Amino acid sequence: MNWNDAKKACETLGDGWRLPNKDELNFLYLSKDKIGGFANSCYWSSSTEDSNNKAWVQFFPDGLQAFYPDEDYDSYVRAVRAF
Repeated sequence: MNWNDAKKACETLGDGWRLPNKDELNFLYLSKDKIGGFANSCYWSSSTEDSNNKAWVQFFPDGLQAFYPDEDYDSYVRAVRAF
């Protein structure tokens, strides 16, 4: 789903659920074998660079983090929540 839909989907999970920031998403990548359930694709983060529709993503095949040039691009979503 696109970035805005990803944010909304996380919020609909209930109190405290959200998109992870880029550091949290990197931690998920580093722990992906222990956590499980990740696609071999890229995932949205809540981190943005500027107002030019650029959001951070993490590529789970290799761990690369980068900006997507367009928040309308479809990517995977993994919600997080603080305990």
